[in-house]
Amino acid sequence: MERFPNAREAAYALRPDEPVYCFRPSVLTADARRFKDAFPGKTAYAVKTNGEEMVLATLAKAGIECFDVASPAECAAVKAVAPKAELIYTHPVKAQSHIRLALEDYRIRTLTLDHEDEVAKILRIVRGLDLSPEDITLFVRIATRGHAAYELSKKFGAGPAHAVELAQRVHNIGFRVGIAFHVGSQVEDTDTYERALASAAWVRARAGVPLAALDIGGGFPAPYGEDPRKAGAKAPDPAELVREVVGEAEEWGFSDVPLIAEPGRVIVARAFSLIVRVLLRKGRRIYINDGIWASLSDSWTGKIALPARLLPDPARKRRSGRPDRIAPFKVCGATCDSVDILSRPFYLPETVDTGDWIEIGHIGAYSLALRTRFNGFYPDTFVEVTTPFEEAGPAESLAAIETMAD
Repeated sequence: MERFPNAREAAYALRPDEPVYCFRPSVLTADARRFKDAFPGKTAYAVKTNGEEMVLATLAKAGIECFDVASPAECAAVKAVAPKAELIYTHPVKAQSHIRLALEDYRIRTLTLDHEDEVAKILRIVRGLDLSPEDITLFVRIATRGHAAYELSKKFGAGPAHAVELAQRVHNIGFRVGIAFHVGSQVEDTDTYERALASAAWVRARAGVPLAALDIGGGFPAPYGEDPRKAGAKAPDPAELVREVVGEAEEWGFSDVPLIAEPGRVIVARAFSLIVRVLLRKGRRIYINDGIWASLSDSWTGKIALPARLLPDPARKRRSGRPDRIAPFKVCGATCDSVDILSRPFYLPETVDTGDWIEIGHIGAYSLALRTRFNGFYPDTFVEVTTPFEEAGPAESLAAIETMAD
């Protein structure tokens, strides 16, 4: 992997026509340690956020010893770089063959569920392998309600009364019992955690069974772009939010219970940026060599404002417009799908033109994990960059909030 001080130097040296990911291992290490130091419980990195080998290896070296996995492939990816790492299997709905693989091959002893049929599947495998239920913790995931960029209780989570029944069933079989919730991704309202903790306390009190641990999930927000033309609340500082949530857990009576968190976005978002090239400027539209079917699906939804900066091609000597005047540009992706248009425009200098590059920052979460090979476009070029995105100069362009008209 070639190494550069910043994305500008990488773009000008390589003059790439394909998208280039800029990996910052020092930023990833710092953000992982910052979260781990702030959280008094067990930090289990959510592999789904970014499961690249370079990421998992860097996190293992940074002291992350536990990983939240959702499939056999994620189990294998972690064990390939960190054979001694602990795995917790938090996908609430699992194939029976995957449960057996988790328990037998990967020796996972922590699993999550939200339905009695999942208890039956797990018990069947435990008995078949002649394992002791007392060595296994089953977390009952409860549904939550709140505000996040991506709300995750629409698909998973038992209602409070159902969660009480599940906890009692799990305990009576002989498993250790945990309670889990996941408030969503990129939390917008920090009170969401308190509401989830209140539900967890209600379930615990009525279940009346010993609690092995409380898993507060993920949702801790990463810093992204802010549109100066819009007044909005800033994302809370991750360390402060962690301390706030831990304090609320204690207030709700969980000071005697070990805590687990599943951070993903907050750890890996700042570790990557993406260099894209402007393939064409057409009025106030720009066509780039990436898009929603590759690295930018997270921004397609309009939920995330990605910071970005223009890297003008020095070979272009004549330009129209003023470089100090910023204007909104609709961003079209590389594929031939007409849906491949970002929901938010980029604010760029008027002088942006065909052949220029744009560095899109804080792209480490979900961008690599969700890219596809649609139309034959698949960004897979990496360089290492030593300077954090926000220290490499002002990000004059922002993915703004409003959707542009044609």
